[in-house]
Amino acid sequence: MLKENISSVHFTAQSSETISIRRLEQILNAEQSPPRLVSSTGEEILLPQSVYKALRQVIDAMASGQAITIVPHDQEMTTQQAADFLNVSRPYLIKLLDRGEIPYTNVGKHRRIRFQDILIYKKQRDAKRRKALSEFTVFLQEEGFYDENGSDSDYKR
Repeated sequence: MLKENISSVHFTAQSSETISIRRLEQILNAEQSPPRLVSSTGEEILLPQSVYKALRQVIDAMASGQAITIVPHDQEMTTQQAADFLNVSRPYLIKLLDRGEIPYTNVGKHRRIRFQDILIYKKQRDAKRRKALSEFTVFLQEEGFYDENGSDSDYKR
């Protein structure tokens, strides 16, 4: 039973599990009836939709060779963990905290950031980046540096 102190749990498929994971992915992709879990004693239970969706994401990721980490939204992270998750340096993350862009709490002398707050910041940051990229693409199109078809045949050096 996986009843650890739930903080974060990491899963990496072993090479010996790859065939089974891919087969499971194929079965789930072909599944037409509601998914069920069958215990070793033969007891069947319908999987709740939320559990099924989470299981699908885990299986799809592991089938493509990715490791999985499950983190509860209210989990607190250190500044280094948060920086690693956001793929930024720790000093840059500290600046974000000091500017109030990400809320945090102090535990003694150490800052702690809720995973949920990191996700909110990341979602907002990514949306700003997509908007800026879209605006830049429009600008390049208007200036004739980029066409909508993605062709660079007219590009001259």
